[in-house]
Amino acid sequence: MILTIAHKELKILLGSPFAWMVLALVQVILAWTFLAHLDAFLEIQPQLVKIANPPGVTEAIIMPVFAMAAAVLLMITPFFAARLIAEERRNHTLTFLLSAPVSMAEIVLGKFLSLLMLLSLVVALVALMSVSLLAGGVLDLGLLLSNTAGLLLVCACFASFGLYISTLGTHPAIAGAAALGILLGLWVVDMAAEDGPANSMGQVSPLSHYQGFNSGIIDTFDLAYFMLFVLVFLVLAIHRLHGERIGS
Repeated sequence: MILTIAHKELKILLGSPFAWMVLALVQVILAWTFLAHLDAFLEIQPQLVKIANPPGVTEAIIMPVFAMAAAVLLMITPFFAARLIAEERRNHTLTFLLSAPVSMAEIVLGKFLSLLMLLSLVVALVALMSVSLLAGGVLDLGLLLSNTAGLLLVCACFASFGLYISTLGTHPAIAGAAALGILLGLWVVDMAAEDGPANSMGQVSPLSHYQGFNSGIIDTFDLAYFMLFVLVFLVLAIHRLHGERIGS
């Protein structure tokens, strides 16, 4: 049933012109970032030859592109996630969904999985751009896989949080703006903590835990954070809908 719900929701997401416009815009931004870093690398390549252990194309091009992709996904995910429940409530179809013979966990996981599959398209496109560099150079495949895995985990965090915020609201735009504002607030805390003495404050942001993956370092603490983050907000979303089903 989870896959059935996910398939249905994914068809709705991909059937929206808004989704394709956003995905196209994201691809333009990431392609421009990729080409800009590639051009900069080619300009300084003669100087890099004179340096012992110079950075390769993976460090100079792929790492910044994946970091940009994480920031872009933070911006767009809340607005995709906001419609998953809030739009059902606004269209007065949530009552039919809650009365269906499926559990709240199946509904939440199905909607979460559909959004994660949509965001995986962005991750796949970034990975394909990176793999294209094999035509003219050598890649650190371990670093590429680390960035890809980290970006998927970040997507899962953003999707679960946005889905939970969607269960609280009636209007998708308001829910999306609220989720975006909170995620941006966590990002600001993360950036402020880098320059201040209280670096532990930055641990609340998913992007701070992505930095290790971006550098090729897979820390079990970061993995635990991502898993707990996703689990907590999915459970909160299930609890919220379950309470609404009982009250209806």
